[in-house]
Amino acid sequence: MTYEHLDADLVNELLTDGRASLRSLAKELDVSVTTVSNHLSNLEEDGVIQGYTPIVDYDAIGYDVTAVMQLKVEGSALGEITKTLQDHDQMMSVYEVTGDYDIIAIGKFTDTDDMNDQIKALVTDPDIKQSNTSIVLNSVAENEQFELEAEDEV
Repeated sequence: MTYEHLDADLVNELLTDGRASLRSLAKELDVSVTTVSNHLSNLEEDGVIQGYTPIVDYDAIGYDVTAVMQLKVEGSALGEITKTLQDHDQMMSVYEVTGDYDIIAIGKFTDTDDMNDQIKALVTDPDIKQSNTSIVLNSVAENEQFELEAEDEV
């Protein structure tokens, strides 16, 4: 095998099985274990691979309410508000966005009372000028990742 697309192929194999051994990855990619180890180390050092974590089904453990919060924030407080949201255990994603709102945050909660209490506590900050919260009715796709395309050399 040429090493032309090895990094993308290695990432794609790990997306299929994040617990694959170096030996099984080497066999699948038709390269040596040392080559896989070196490329994997480089991908980790470069921040392409940022960790190996389980995929948790939060619904299965009682966090079956997902809320999407949209917030308008006083400009100078944007960093502080996003940090507060990021530090909140049940916030799954926090984004600074363009458009009518400044922040979109997605959280998981045990029930609507839990959600209501926690969101009220979060949005009482006087720098939050407006908020809009939507409750997810059905998660069609969540925590999806996609395979990398191997770029052709020019």
